[in-house]
Amino acid sequence: MTTATPTLRFDPMSTTQQVLSISLMMVIVVASNVLVQYPINNWLTWGAVSYPIAFLVADVLNRRFGPRAARRVAYFGFVAALVVSVFVASPRIAVASGSAFLLAQLCDIYIFDRLRHRTWWQAPFVGGVAGAAIDTFVFFSVAFAGTSMPWQTLLLGDLAVKLSLNTFMLAPFRALMWNIAKPSNS
Repeated sequence: MTTATPTLRFDPMSTTQQVLSISLMMVIVVASNVLVQYPINNWLTWGAVSYPIAFLVADVLNRRFGPRAARRVAYFGFVAALVVSVFVASPRIAVASGSAFLLAQLCDIYIFDRLRHRTWWQAPFVGGVAGAAIDTFVFFSVAFAGTSMPWQTLLLGDLAVKLSLNTFMLAPFRALMWNIAKPSNS
């Protein structure tokens, strides 16, 4: 005998919540696009430190408002960040970032939604790992392949930091679960 997975009902996002969420996502992506241009060393850029916050935002939105709302914020955040990033970073970085961001966010949102009924940490952890891997590989290969930037080592260093920060982001995610990330029927 199998048991059915309960259907969750999510509150709709208000216009203010949508604007704040999209703005926050845009700030994170634009800041990361600027910061990725400043290597700390041959293994790491400053963008690796700021970008993982985007997964925390997407996971909180996914938990609170559902995957549809999280995808909507990812789409609008992608367009807004792409347009702004063209002016604060190079067009190549903007395109690489936008492509990597959208693929990674959609992957994270999908995995999170599929695992949301498991132990509280599994959905954000597994989704974040998959998203960080996709984002890092797509971004660095598109942004820096064929340039003098040591992108292969930067890719490895950034991925290691993103995976570490993904683990550390579980603490704020757990804290937010009891407050702003709590769905209306849980």
